[in-house]
Amino acid sequence: MGEQNVKNLDDDNIRSKFIQHLINDVEALEIMLNKKMIESGIRRIGAEQEFCLVDEHWRPAKNSEVILDAINDGHFTTELAQYNLEINLDPVELKPDCFQKVSEQLNYLLKKAKKEAEKYNSKIVLTGILPTISKAELEMDYITPRTRYWALNDMLTSVKGTDFRLFIKGVEELSISHASVLFEACNTSFQLHLQVSPEDFISSYNWAQAISGPIMAITTNSPLLIGRELWCETRIALFQQSIDIRRQSYVLKDQEPRVSFGKKWATGSIAEIFKNDIAQHKIILTKEIPNDSLTELKNGNIPKLHALNLHNGTVYRWNRPCYGVGNGKAHVRIENRYIPAGPSTLDEMANFALWVGIMIGRPSEFDNMPKVMDFRDAKSNFIKASRTGRESILIWKGKSISATKLILTELLPIAHEGLKKAGVNDSDRLQLLGIIEDRLKGQTGSEWIIKNYRILKKSIRKDNALRLITRAMYKNQKKNIPVHLWPTIKKEGYLKQEAHLVTHIMTTELYTVQEQDLANLATHLMQWKNIHHMPVEDGSGKLTGLLTWKHTQKFQNHEDDYSKLKVIDIMQKDVIVTTPRTEITEAIKTMKNHDIGCLPVVDKEDLVGIITIKDVISFDND
Repeated sequence: MGEQNVKNLDDDNIRSKFIQHLINDVEALEIMLNKKMIESGIRRIGAEQEFCLVDEHWRPAKNSEVILDAINDGHFTTELAQYNLEINLDPVELKPDCFQKVSEQLNYLLKKAKKEAEKYNSKIVLTGILPTISKAELEMDYITPRTRYWALNDMLTSVKGTDFRLFIKGVEELSISHASVLFEACNTSFQLHLQVSPEDFISSYNWAQAISGPIMAITTNSPLLIGRELWCETRIALFQQSIDIRRQSYVLKDQEPRVSFGKKWATGSIAEIFKNDIAQHKIILTKEIPNDSLTELKNGNIPKLHALNLHNGTVYRWNRPCYGVGNGKAHVRIENRYIPAGPSTLDEMANFALWVGIMIGRPSEFDNMPKVMDFRDAKSNFIKASRTGRESILIWKGKSISATKLILTELLPIAHEGLKKAGVNDSDRLQLLGIIEDRLKGQTGSEWIIKNYRILKKSIRKDNALRLITRAMYKNQKKNIPVHLWPTIKKEGYLKQEAHLVTHIMTTELYTVQEQDLANLATHLMQWKNIHHMPVEDGSGKLTGLLTWKHTQKFQNHEDDYSKLKVIDIMQKDVIVTTPRTEITEAIKTMKNHDIGCLPVVDKEDLVGIITIKDVISFDND
C-alpha cells in the first residue's frame, strides 16, 4: 500500500503545498527525460509478494503487526488488513541467474515469515483471495492500525459520499454494500516489475497492455469470494468496485475508475501518463515534502519525486508506470499488478518468466500498437480472461483465437526468444516456461479451486469446504508443487474444531414473504421448499416477523377463513434474532432458553441469514 507517512486533505496549507510539489515533480521528470538523465540500456526485475495469514482453523488471522515485529526484516511491510503482509524483493539485473536469485530470496523470506508466524499459531497461504474470508473479517476492527490506511479509508469514503457497492456476477452473484475500503484487503497479488529504457517506455507499456489478457487467462487463481463462485480472477472486479469513488447521478458522465485498465493506447512519454492520471483522479492523500524537486535538480541531485509517487500509488492501473531512484540513478519501470498470489512460488516464478520473456521478446511489428491492434480489443481481452480464464476467446490482431492457442502458438515462442535474448539460463527458461505449457494442458489455480469446491459441497457444509481448500493450498504450497500437479482434495482427517461464529453455518439462501402476502401463499411456499421457518419482511426489506410451520398449522386448523388471512395477521411479531458474529454456542443457548427452533440473523437491521436446529445438528456432525 506504499508510503506510510501520509495525511488526508484536512489541512488546506499542506494540500496547496503538495499540489505545487506535484506540478514541479512532473516538470522535473520532463527535464530529466529531455536531458537523458534517466537510466537507459539496463534491465532489472523485481517483485512484491503479498500473502495471507491464517489461524489454526484456516481462517484469516488478526496478528500481522505482531508477526511483522517478530520477523524484524525491512523487506516486509504491512497491508490494509491485519491478515495480510507484503514482501518487497530486491531488484535484480536481468542476467542468466536472475530468476534463481529472485526465487531463492522469495523462498528464504517466506520461510522466515512462516517460522515466526508459527510461534503465534498462524500459517502463510499464497492465494489471490483467501477462500475463508467472510463478512466478519471485513469489519473495521480488522484494518491495520496505521495512519496511511485510516487516511486512505477516510478520504475515499468521504469522496464517495455513500457506501461502496459491490455487484459481481459470475456463476453466482454477489451484491452487497459496504462502508469502508476493507473489501480491497481481500486481494493479494504477486506484483512484477520490469525496468525499461525511457525512450522505449511507451512501446513497452502498450505491449504490456496488449498481452495482459492472454497472460491473465493462464494465471487466474481467485474464483471465490465469501463463498460465491464468481469470476476466474474475481480480484479484477473486486478491486475496481471496492474503491470506486465515482458518484452515481442521473447524468451520463465518462469518469475513469481509480482502478483501471485505461481507455486508450499511451502516447508521448511516461510523463504524459502521469499527467493524464493527475487530470483524471482527485488527490486523496498528501504528505509534507521537505525538498522541492526542481531545486534538487538545479543543485545537481536526482529528485525522488515524492508527490508524484504518492499520487501514483493511489491510482491503481493494472499495468502501472513507475519512477524510482536506486544507487543515485533515476529509472522508470512497468509494474504488473494483475497477477494473483500463488498457487505456489514455483507457479509464481513461471508467471514471472512468462511475462518478462514476452515483454523482452516483443516483435518489432508491435512497436507501434495503434497500427496493429484496437485498444478496445486489448481491454476486452483482459475482462474476458478475468471472467473465463483459459476458456476465453480473445481477439488478437483483429482475429478470434482461444487464449490457450494464442499463448501456446504465439506468445510462448516469443517468451522463449525474449529470455534467450536476455541471456537467461536455458535450464531456468525451459523449466519455468515448461510449467506454463503444462498448465495450459492441465489446470489453473482457479480451475483446481472450483473443481474441488463443487465436489466438497456435495457432502459437507460450505464453510468446511472452504477450510479444506485452504488447508490443501497450504500443504501443496509447502511442497512447492506447481498447480497443474495438484491432486483432488480427499475428505480425510479432521478439521480442528473451533468456536464457530453464526456466519459460518447460517443459511443464506433465504425464502421470505412480506407482511401483506396471503398466509395461504406462505404456507404453500413452506410446503414446496420443505422449510419450517420463514422470515417476514416489510416493504424496505427489514425483518418484522417470523412464520413457523407449527404456528401456521394452528391457524389452518382453527380458522374457517384462513385463505383470507394475511401474513401480518398470523406472524410472530416479537422475533428473537442473532448476529453473524455471535458464537454458535451462544446462539444454541438462546434457542434452548427460549425453546425455539430457529434464529433469524440480522446485520445492521438487514436480514442476512437464518440458523436452525438442522444447521446446528449439521455443525455437530461435520
